[in-house]
Amino acid sequence: MENDRRPVIILVRPQMGENIGAAARAMLNFGLAEMRLVAPRDGWPNPKAVAMASGAAGRVLDRARVYPTLAEAMEGVEFAFATTARGRELSKPVHTPQSAMETARASQGRVAIIFGPERAGLENEDVARANAIVTVPVNPDFPSLNLAQAVLLMGYEWGRDDLPPEPSPHARRERAEILADRIEIERLGDHYEEKLAEAGFFFPETKAANMRMNLRNMWARLVLTRGDVRILHGILRQLTRR
Repeated sequence: MENDRRPVIILVRPQMGENIGAAARAMLNFGLAEMRLVAPRDGWPNPKAVAMASGAAGRVLDRARVYPTLAEAMEGVEFAFATTARGRELSKPVHTPQSAMETARASQGRVAIIFGPERAGLENEDVARANAIVTVPVNPDFPSLNLAQAVLLMGYEWGRDDLPPEPSPHARRERAEILADRIEIERLGDHYEEKLAEAGFFFPETKAANMRMNLRNMWARLVLTRGDVRILHGILRQLTRR
């Protein structure tokens, strides 16, 4: 598409159809739609890729184009990032995924992200065709990422500004059930304080007032729904039943 500013994903000599399908799923998670394949080892189309793409991501594969060389796959691309975890003797700017996609968003032309084959990654000849390198800051003792993971990371960094905001756990919970009000929390605290006093919990007497205050403070900090309060009352009644 002429005005499509989304990065092109180029997979160079991918070896397994399953990894191509998983990469397509990762792309679609973040709205990336154009995949280009350079000399896939097992040919194209690949039924294992289709099976792994699972449903909607199959449309990424349906539109995927195959090229014999990386140079030809760079058609229409004005700026390209090569992903690699290894040090290179080639002198190029090195980006993290975040800074790479910030550069991509600011670019006026089409950007490509190039990924190498699963076993060994991109060759120097491939990297030489890119404008810059992207390296993921991972554990130096185990820097290996599989193909789909690498695509997912880059896709996330591209799409993060456009992703729908994720509500906090408390916000999700409030929609599911009404939170207990302060009176309900107070009554719960009274119930526990009464039963704990009967059990001799507030001992010695010189520390009792401070123990009661800490217990009230604990109840006030908790985010409880009305259902939670009912359960906690029920637990205490069951435990103190004679």
